[in-house]
Amino acid sequence: MELLKMQYEPHALPARTLLDTDPALCRLMDPSIQPAVLERFLIEWMARAVYMTEPVDGWIRRTGQRCIELGMEKLGRQLITHAKSETGHHLMTLEDARVLVEHWNARYSPRLSMEELVAQAPTGSMREYRRIHDETIEGPYPVGQIAIEREVGFLAVYFGPRLVKQVETVLGREVADKLTFLNEHVAVDVGHTLLNEKMLEEAITRSPEQGRIYAETGARAMTAYIHFLGECLRIAEAQVAARVMA
Repeated sequence: MELLKMQYEPHALPARTLLDTDPALCRLMDPSIQPAVLERFLIEWMARAVYMTEPVDGWIRRTGQRCIELGMEKLGRQLITHAKSETGHHLMTLEDARVLVEHWNARYSPRLSMEELVAQAPTGSMREYRRIHDETIEGPYPVGQIAIEREVGFLAVYFGPRLVKQVETVLGREVADKLTFLNEHVAVDVGHTLLNEKMLEEAITRSPEQGRIYAETGARAMTAYIHFLGECLRIAEAQVAARVMA
């Protein structure tokens, strides 16, 4: 993985540092966060994550097809096979949102509507996240999609366990256990990260000068996802504040 370390990793680091420095994520991890804000954030995140997650298997499959078109058949076949394991993951976010809404409605008022939450218009960062995927896949460097998966996987592996711990501390193990989407990605994205790194190394070996392009593409997607989490937190803070004022 020497080429990955030299040609890719340095250009991904600035976005990764946001996981420790982004103001919204710092508020999210603050020990003094209001329990209602954290729980409302989880609901907003899972309800909106359907939009972010539903296209994933299609993105990976299309990337595989583009790689084959560009002469990278082995890589393309790997991606098409991998896409099958991502099918239906958005259903986990739907189920988690449903369970979290039930938990909220049993304790707070006014009651939340699952249907209304899922039907909300996408935020700017949500649209940007999808746009980065589509532009990358259809553009001259579709391997950048693998970098997107690698960097969003890094977010899950690095930040996910910290968030689960925060939920356990603030809301209790009962709520943490309801986060099946997050818990699964914390567990399986270690393996996915290794797979993505292996594929990136293969692509960079073929075209070393493109390593920076791949890394910057992944960094853009990670940054968009961090902004998405920040938007979910700001919505939660505003909703809880309005509820208190009422």
